[in-house]
Amino acid sequence: MSKIEELEKAMPVAPLKLIALKGAASLGERINQHLISYRKNINNTFKNDPAFQGYVADNYLLKADCPRFGSGESKGVLYESVRGTDLYILVDVTNYSITYSMGQFENHMSPDDHYQDLKRIIAACNGKAHRINVIMPFLYEGRQHKRTARESLDCANALKELGEMGVSNFITFDAHDPRVQNATPLYGFDNFSPNYQLTKMLLHQVHDLIIDKDNTVVISPDEGALDRAVYFSTVLGVNTGMFYKRRDYSVIVNGKNPIVAHEFLGEKIDSMDVIIIDDMIASGESMLDTSRQLKEMNARRVFLCVTFGLFTNGMESFDNAYEKGYFDYVITTNLTYLPPEVTSRSYVLVADMSKFMASIIDFSNHDISFAKVLTPTEKINKIVSDYNRRVFDDEE
Repeated sequence: MSKIEELEKAMPVAPLKLIALKGAASLGERINQHLISYRKNINNTFKNDPAFQGYVADNYLLKADCPRFGSGESKGVLYESVRGTDLYILVDVTNYSITYSMGQFENHMSPDDHYQDLKRIIAACNGKAHRINVIMPFLYEGRQHKRTARESLDCANALKELGEMGVSNFITFDAHDPRVQNATPLYGFDNFSPNYQLTKMLLHQVHDLIIDKDNTVVISPDEGALDRAVYFSTVLGVNTGMFYKRRDYSVIVNGKNPIVAHEFLGEKIDSMDVIIIDDMIASGESMLDTSRQLKEMNARRVFLCVTFGLFTNGMESFDNAYEKGYFDYVITTNLTYLPPEVTSRSYVLVADMSKFMASIIDFSNHDISFAKVLTPTEKINKIVSDYNRRVFDDEE
C-alpha cells in the first residue's frame, strides 16, 4: 500500500495545528502552504466527518508570540486555542538575525534564547493540547552530546526537560549524534536526513555526472560522518573514502582541540568527481582543507553537500577557495537560517525542505510509519537511474 493510500484510510490523531517561532517563520509559512495543498487534494475517508471539522483548512498556522519587556524578559502568548489539537512547534535555534531590545541595547538571539522561547510556548499550552510535537531541525546543543571531562551534557538535559514539559515527539534532522535520544527512551525521537533532496539538487544543477564506481566517489570529511557517507555511497552505487582528523590534544582553542592535519583513507580519486557529505559547515575549515587536498590528489570536481550551512566565520574563506578551484558547489538546505550573503553566492545551492517537512507532519498526524521516509533508498535509486539514463542518451 502506498503512503497516499495509507493517508486516505487513516484517521488523524487530532486536529492539526502548527506554530512557527520567529526564527522559523519563513519556513513555517512554506510548510503551511504544502499542508493546505495536501489536504485539499487528498481523498481522505474522514475529512468530511463532523468529528474532524477543520481537517481541510485554509490555514494551519496558529498565531503565537514571545513579546519582550524592556528588561529583556519575555513570555509566551497564544492568540488562539490549542485545546485538543495535535500541535507541532517549529523552531530554528540558529537564526541569529532575530533581535530584541534590552534597555538601550539591541541583542541578537542566541540558541539559548530560541530554546527559552520554545519552552515559553510549550508552557503557554498549559496541558490543553492533545499532543505536543517539537520540530527542531538543528538539534539544540547537539554538538555537546557526550562528556569527555568535567562538562555539562546540555543536549541530553534539553531533551529530558522538554519531555518533562509534555512534549511527546521530537523531530530533528541529521543529529550530530542520534544516540543522544537515549536520554529520553520513552519519548518519540525521529531523526531525518535530506539525502534525497541534496541528491536531487546536485543532479538538477550538474548535467554531466556519471554516477558509477569509475567516475564518482563519496568522501566523509571525518570519522563522525562515515555512516552517512557509507549509506549515501551505497545508494549511489559508488565507493567511499574518508579523512580522519589528527588533533593536538594538549591545546584547546575556541572550546576544542585544534586540527593538526587531515589524513586520507581510501582508493585513488584521480580524475573522479567527489561528493563530500557531512551534517554541517560551521567555520568550514575542515571542509575547505579536505577539498584542497582532494584537488591536489587530482580530483576532477568537488561538491560539498551538507544539511546545515552555518558559515559561522563568514564567506571570505569560501570565496577564496572557490576562486582557487578547490570546490565547485556547496549544496545545503533551508532547514536553518541562511543570510543573504550566503544565498547570493553563485556556488551555493539551497535544497528546499518545506515539502518534505509538511509530509512528515502529515504522516505523523495520522500516525503512519516513517520507515520509507527515514531511508528514501528507492526514491534516490530512481532519480539516479533516470539521470544516468538521460546522460547516456544525450551522449549517444
